[in-house]
Amino acid sequence: MKYVVDTIGGPAGGDAWQAAVTEAYFPLDTEYRNRREFSGTLETFSLGLVSVSKMRCDAVSYRRHRRHFLNERDASLLVTIPEMSEVNFSQGSRTVNCGPGGFLLERGDAPYEFWHGKPNALWVLKVPSSSVRARIGSAERLSALSFDATQGIAALFLDTVRTTIGHVDEITEVAREMMGRHILEMLCLSIVSDDRVLDSSISSIRAGHLHRAEQYIRDNLKNSGLGPQAVADACGISLRYLQVLFQDSNQSINGFIRDARLELCAEELMSVTNISSVAEIAYRWGFADQSQFCKHYRTRFGCAPTDTRREAASRAGRASTSRERH
Repeated sequence: MKYVVDTIGGPAGGDAWQAAVTEAYFPLDTEYRNRREFSGTLETFSLGLVSVSKMRCDAVSYRRHRRHFLNERDASLLVTIPEMSEVNFSQGSRTVNCGPGGFLLERGDAPYEFWHGKPNALWVLKVPSSSVRARIGSAERLSALSFDATQGIAALFLDTVRTTIGHVDEITEVAREMMGRHILEMLCLSIVSDDRVLDSSISSIRAGHLHRAEQYIRDNLKNSGLGPQAVADACGISLRYLQVLFQDSNQSINGFIRDARLELCAEELMSVTNISSVAEIAYRWGFADQSQFCKHYRTRFGCAPTDTRREAASRAGRASTSRERH
């Protein structure tokens, strides 16, 4: 989809822009130096789990208030990549800025303010918080972090985003979905290379042990025999110490394993190109009993696995109709 907002005819520029960003991301408020004379362009591209936007606009401020997400079920993480000038972001107790050559993380399930005082060009990725959580843990500690992307995996991540969108019209829906997953994996690799994502509520040594245990679990979710003792043995720590680490972070080991598996099952069920049955998906991610899987799934997400698949198909149909209109 592409939106063009200018001052020639039509509604006030700021009103049209607010409608465009709300449709592309989620509800929020906007402020401008001159609401009627605001201008900008916004293009959005769907890559399966990931949506990518390319925008160029005048100076603007966005505010996300609690009332905007009270009834939202699916939390999202925004990744902003400034191209022309610095952007500023405030969420919770953190206020950061990010210039060209970096990227910024923004939680969509908590109030925030985002602004840039000059005309700017931005890439913005919207990814499900659940997909990030399934790969690197809770997204809560990622709020308002700015990352250097001038080298290493982070630089490759940015290049991949730009290159993919440059060829998006030439690739199939299946290829788009695969590239979206690839971009998501590269984003997560970029994030975990930074020590700031470790849990700061416990000592650095304990946080390191917990991080390694969680990552071992995420890397071995397809193993139906994965359990607390296997995790402890792989990390070279006692089972008792491992249990204490998870208790300190207000979760159980078995609960963490189950929820991580459920997140990845839900991710596959949301894929319109995945033709595996519900049972095949459940068994692939380590569940040995389909009825128990369905019970846990409903407890976790408030719906049946088939409901998720049906909603994904409906959403894809609406998106296809919207693209045809634009």
